[in-house]
Amino acid sequence: MFAYPPVGFHFLVTFELFPQTPNDFRFQEVTGLEMTMEMEPFAEGGQNRFTWELPVKAQYSDLVLKRGMFIGSGILMWCKNAFENFVFEPVNILIALLNDQHVPIQAWYVVNAIPKKWTVSAFDATKSSVVVESITLSYQYFNIISVDSLLSASGSLSGSISI
Repeated sequence: MFAYPPVGFHFLVTFELFPQTPNDFRFQEVTGLEMTMEMEPFAEGGQNRFTWELPVKAQYSDLVLKRGMFIGSGILMWCKNAFENFVFEPVNILIALLNDQHVPIQAWYVVNAIPKKWTVSAFDATKSSVVVESITLSYQYFNIISVDSLLSASGSLSGSISI
């Protein structure tokens, strides 16, 4: 059977934050799931043709979430508390890519995210467009969760447990 790559328009964003409204799960765009390895150059004595590059640490870019602006959002209250009161409460976020049956096929678990920037799109009387808010988050790292491996692991565990 031939498998196509998944589409990027069907996804779910879940904050481990309370209280939330049903609109707090709806986003139109997620960017910034990116990791790079910081490298340190190392010159070996007697070797003039190249310099070794040794891995130092992983670096993660900022996570940017965009959606239509909702009044009374729990996420917006969380951001407002950070910016206005300087109370930063790190939150974990689960971003799941869904298939056509709305079942997660892969997920990213973002650890200790805090708001870094909040913007609202321009107001333009000549256009009939939705007001879009953009939330930029800083975080420590993310884990990639393969749902297939979770399903197979749970299947093997349930198969080995007898009651």
